[in-house]
Amino acid sequence: MLRKPFTEVPGQRQVRSFVLRQGRLTAGQQRALEEQWPRFGLDFAGAPRDFAAAFGRGAPLVLEIGFGNGEQLLFASANEPDRNHLGIEVHAPGVGRLLHGAAQLGATNLRVYCHDAVEVLHHDIGEGMLDEVRIYFPDPWHKKRHHKRRLVQPAFVALLAGKLRPGGLLHLATDWEDYARQMLEACAAEPRLRNRARAGGGAGDDALARGTVERPHWRRQTHFEARGLKLGHGVWDLLYDRIG
Repeated sequence: MLRKPFTEVPGQRQVRSFVLRQGRLTAGQQRALEEQWPRFGLDFAGAPRDFAAAFGRGAPLVLEIGFGNGEQLLFASANEPDRNHLGIEVHAPGVGRLLHGAAQLGATNLRVYCHDAVEVLHHDIGEGMLDEVRIYFPDPWHKKRHHKRRLVQPAFVALLAGKLRPGGLLHLATDWEDYARQMLEACAAEPRLRNRARAGGGAGDDALARGTVERPHWRRQTHFEARGLKLGHGVWDLLYDRIG
C-alpha cells in the first residue's frame, strides 16, 4: 500500500525533479490508492528493477514522466497495447485518479511510481532499458529566476539518453516558447540524441520551427491544449532519436 509519495534515501542529498504541491485526496482517489496500488503501483526499490517481471511480460518499455491526472498515460495504455507503459508522478491525487482509471479500463500493461523521477531513473532503471521517454508539458517555471528549477536541463537530458536504448525515442512537449527553446538547447548539447525534425529538413528559418514537429498521433490533444490553439497559443513537440 502506498503510504507517502516520496521516500528519502538515507545518506543521500536529494535532487528532486519537482516541488511538492500536494493537493487533497478525494475519497475516490484515496480508495483507488488503497485498493489499486498493489495491482498497478511500484514502490521505489533503489536498485535496478526487472520490469519484465513487474509487468508479467517482456515488451518495449515506454516511460512518461510527470503524468499529471493520467489522461495521456491511460490513452497510451489503451492505444498501444503491445508496449509496457510506465508512469512517474509525485502528486498523490493524480496518481489516485490514474489508478481509478486504470482499474476501470482493466489495464494490464500499465505500472506507476509515486516518487521523484530523478531517483527512479538513477536507481531503478538500468542503462539502455527504455524504448521511449515522454515528458509532456512539464512545469514551465515561467519566471526567469525560477528557470533553474525546470526539469529539462542538460544534465537531466544526459541521464535520459543513457537510459534509452540505441534507436529509442525522447518526446518532449511544451506550450511555453522559451521553454521549447531551452529544450532544444539542452538536447543539442547531448551527442547521443539526434533531432528528428532537423534530420528531415524541418521548416522555416527559425530554429524553433526547424527543431519541432507536428503533434504525433500517439500524443492525445487535451481540451486545454485545443482551447489554447484556438486562441493562437503555441504548442511545440520535439522528437529525438537515441543514436550510437
